[in-house]
Amino acid sequence: MKRWLYRRFGTWRGLARLLLAYAELASGRIERFRLRHPERVKRVVFVCQGNICRSAFAEQVARGAGVAVASVGLATTTGAAPPDMALRAARRQGVDMARHQACDWRDFEFLPGDLVLVMEIRQAHHARLRLGKRSDLQLALLGMWCDPPVPHLHDPFGLSDDYFDSCFQRVRHAVRRLVPMLPQACRSAEAWP
Repeated sequence: MKRWLYRRFGTWRGLARLLLAYAELASGRIERFRLRHPERVKRVVFVCQGNICRSAFAEQVARGAGVAVASVGLATTTGAAPPDMALRAARRQGVDMARHQACDWRDFEFLPGDLVLVMEIRQAHHARLRLGKRSDLQLALLGMWCDPPVPHLHDPFGLSDDYFDSCFQRVRHAVRRLVPMLPQACRSAEAWP
């Protein structure tokens, strides 16, 4: 039981946060974190805490699908490299993250047409506060594109290889389901550096 839990949810805290996120989803309180206008998305910006695991992996998956993409961390050191566990987990998914360098939120410029995708509800609230009243951006939870939706993608940093694999599989699944909805971001990728 413990091994199954750690493989699927990372920790007991990961399971508890996911259950709380499902309660918020059922109550409608996270409805504001849904993509409303996919036709307006010119670039996808993945956000997590450190920009060395979840958002870094999501960026590489989306880039491989031809999407104009970037990623940032809410609290990180610009230039930090992903940990070895993340690099190995990405390789097991057929994705190379070796060149990735973290970017801190304060060092990043958000542009009109960006879709800001976070991994957790609390990150969505932090991002909303930091973005202020900008109406030229959209903010959503990446896990809502999982099937079934997973409104909390728990951070795998420092956890087991099994959970890294589970987390990265969910991230990859969500990105692959999202990409066909964003034709403008795919066209923008051709002109993006």
